[in-house]
Amino acid sequence: MAHAISPEMQDCIRNCIDCTRACRETLAYCLSKGGKHVAESHIRLLMDCAEACDMSASMMLRGSEFHARHCALCAEICKACEESCEEFAGDATMKACEDACRRCFESCRRMGQGAGAAAESATGLHA
Repeated sequence: MAHAISPEMQDCIRNCIDCTRACRETLAYCLSKGGKHVAESHIRLLMDCAEACDMSASMMLRGSEFHARHCALCAEICKACEESCEEFAGDATMKACEDACRRCFESCRRMGQGAGAAAESATGLHA
């Protein structure tokens, strides 16, 4: 039986997919630009963000019981990537990635709220 996907979750899935694409496109762009665009920490964040967003979207689409916890982590990664892209003021490609990361951060943060309590309930563990 398929699970119901709320409008809020649909938005989050869409933002995750958009952010995955933006980070992957920006990664290729940065590699072609060179210089400060290929700083190891920045490239790693773009890769981490793309993969985290892809996984969050997949988990929500299949109704994983762990999606909220992963979305909370995804939000953290998106925020770091947003801030990294923000350092390239005046670059339209970097600004587009920054904006996609911000939208994904906001929706994943909402999806991930209460993830700690849900994890305790699902696993029977208590802090």
